[in-house]
Amino acid sequence: MAEDTRLIVSRIGETDQLFLQGNTPELALERANLRLQLVHASHSRAEQIHFLQEAIVLLEQARVEFEQMPLTLYLDLSIQLAKTYLKYFEISQEQRFALITQQILKPLTVYENAEIYFLLAYASIAKNEPAMTRHWLNKYAKSIHFDPILIKQHPAFQDLQQHNWFNILIKTHLN
Repeated sequence: MAEDTRLIVSRIGETDQLFLQGNTPELALERANLRLQLVHASHSRAEQIHFLQEAIVLLEQARVEFEQMPLTLYLDLSIQLAKTYLKYFEISQEQRFALITQQILKPLTVYENAEIYFLLAYASIAKNEPAMTRHWLNKYAKSIHFDPILIKQHPAFQDLQQHNWFNILIKTHLN
């Protein structure tokens, strides 16, 4: 086991002990993020799916367990949950995980968060919804956090480079 993996596993043990003393949304977010780090470190599909499932449970539970939390923390939990489902999609290629991502994030678009728009565009392309992909990318492009390099280099959007509207969107923001 690599040294960084040992550190992650050790921290999981520490945070799991903290959980036994009392859960918080911040702790749930950290515990889920640690499991996602193990997903990236693992080369076993079965292990990756196991850690993804654990992360999903932790994030889902935190979103419903705590009635009172700052909006930014709720958005962080929701965005991390969406990223986790999209990672699950990447591993399994099951479109239902992209659909779940959309169901999590669509109600949160009222907060005009760039990362939410990006993730909705990603989920839309994963579901082969070109019109919705374009819609969410256009919303993302209007954000001050728009990253044209990320869109241009992200594997999910590679096929869009053949479309004029996509290239215009990128060029407009590179200048």
